[in-house]
Amino acid sequence: MSEQRTDSENIERFLNGDQSSFKEIVNKYKDKIYWHARRMTGNHVDADEIVQEVLIVLYKKIGDFKFQSSLYTWIYKITSNRSLNLIKKRNIRRFFSIHEEEYEQISADDDILSNIETKQKLEEVDKVLKSLPVKQREIFILRHYEQLSYEEISKITGKSLGGLKANYFHALSKVMKGMEKYNG
Repeated sequence: MSEQRTDSENIERFLNGDQSSFKEIVNKYKDKIYWHARRMTGNHVDADEIVQEVLIVLYKKIGDFKFQSSLYTWIYKITSNRSLNLIKKRNIRRFFSIHEEEYEQISADDDILSNIETKQKLEEVDKVLKSLPVKQREIFILRHYEQLSYEEISKITGKSLGGLKANYFHALSKVMKGMEKYNG
C-alpha cells in the first residue's frame, strides 16, 4: 500500500512532471467537488459538467496556487464560482428538480415504506434548499453539509464573517421553518 502524500507534496511532484500526483489530487477531491456542485445546482448533469470544468481549471492553474489557504478551500472556491456562474447563466428555477440519482443511497433491501418516507424527506429538503436565495443556499451547504468553518467559507465566498453568520442564521431559520411544515 502506497503512503498518502500531502497536497503540497502532490502539487510539487505534479509540477515536476509526475502525472500520477495529479491523479491522487483528483481521486481525493472529485467526489467532494461533485457533491458540492450537485447541492448547488440541484442536478447530476450540471454537477458532472462542473466537476470536469473544475478539474480542467485545477490542472491548468495548480501552479498558481499560493498555499495561502488549504487546497481544499481553493478547490471549493473554484467549484462554488463555477456553480454560481452556471446558475446565473440559466434560468435558476429550471435547474432545481429532483432526479432519481438523489436516492442511490436508499438500499433495495430496506423496507419499502422506509424508502418512500426517506424519498419524501429528501424531496422536501431539496424544495426548502431551492427556496433559499442562492447566496444563503451556498453558505448553508458549505457550513451544514461540508462542515466548513466560517473562516474557510469566508475565503471561498469573499464575504465577511459577520455577513456569513447572518446569512447562515437566516438560511438555517428558513430550513427549520420549512421542515417544520413537512414534519407536521
